[in-house]
Amino acid sequence: MTHLHDPSNDAAHGHAHGPSAHPSHGHAPVAVNAPAQAGTTVLLIGHGSREPEGNDEIHAFVRQWRKRQPGWRIEVCFIEFAPPSLHDGLLQAAQGSRRVLVLPLILNAAGHVKMEIPESIEHAREHCPGVEFLYGPHLTACEPILAILQRQLRNCMQALDVPDPTTTGVVLLGRGSSDRQANGDVAKMARWLQEDGHHELVEIAFTGITWPRLERVVQRQVLLGMKQIVVLPYYLYTGTLMQRIGRQVEHLRAQYPQVRFAQSGHFGMEPEIFTLLEQRVADLQAGLPDSRLPCDGCKYREIAHDLGHGHSHEHTHAHAPDPGHGHGHSHGHDHAHGHGHAAPQPAGAAA
Repeated sequence: MTHLHDPSNDAAHGHAHGPSAHPSHGHAPVAVNAPAQAGTTVLLIGHGSREPEGNDEIHAFVRQWRKRQPGWRIEVCFIEFAPPSLHDGLLQAAQGSRRVLVLPLILNAAGHVKMEIPESIEHAREHCPGVEFLYGPHLTACEPILAILQRQLRNCMQALDVPDPTTTGVVLLGRGSSDRQANGDVAKMARWLQEDGHHELVEIAFTGITWPRLERVVQRQVLLGMKQIVVLPYYLYTGTLMQRIGRQVEHLRAQYPQVRFAQSGHFGMEPEIFTLLEQRVADLQAGLPDSRLPCDGCKYREIAHDLGHGHSHEHTHAHAPDPGHGHGHSHGHDHAHGHGHAAPQPAGAAA
């Protein structure tokens, strides 16, 4: 598990990775140390893992967050593989609450964030009509996440005795998704790493679902003359895929004995993650325009569900699914109405 450090040490590296960094919002961030309002519960949603260690890390994260915010009621549930379930977690959070702030502890928005969680929130609203459920954004590709990746890259370079970055390839290794926007966020972070560093070759790879895979990217980098390769898993917590990545890197070391490899770990316990979530809470409580994920109440999500498709659409939310929360602007999670497979539109499905 990644240990906490003093983020002030990163100030000299050219970025204002402050706790309240909101690169996609045009408003000033709300103070993150504002107390949770009375009757409010914060519900953190983890993905869940077949490996108990991964779920244990999320519980450890919640315990540490409660210590940071002793006045908050913070609960946790999981989308799959671990109890409590998403449905049970929402109902439990609603008990004794007037408001539940739902926060996905997930890096990129794909089907879970855009489809499953909003559907479960709708069911919870039906069961708990007197409770307000507000759905905040996932962590997203943003400056605080970039700060974590930059720090991990520096640590890996130090482990390689800081070789020439122009001969050190970097591979940002994501989970992989059928949602093109989620994969695009990985590409975005790779580009930001390259823009703000000295590495000439920063590429993406995925552990599944989509391409390219790690082995192919490493093969290409070796052919291009890279003497060292850094693998940065784009993962919050451990699990079967993180274990697989470790085995893959060992195989690559044996396959390319002339190349030095360094691999970072996952980064779920870094201070920027806590601060991002605290900013989400502050923004939701302040009712800021971009504080709620637009997939909650989105008619296109409902249409996609009825057609059996995932939720990847690129329209502008000009409708207002909730009073006082219009979407007359294009959101950062790329609502591209192509579902990736030309889903037919039912009659009358206008924006």
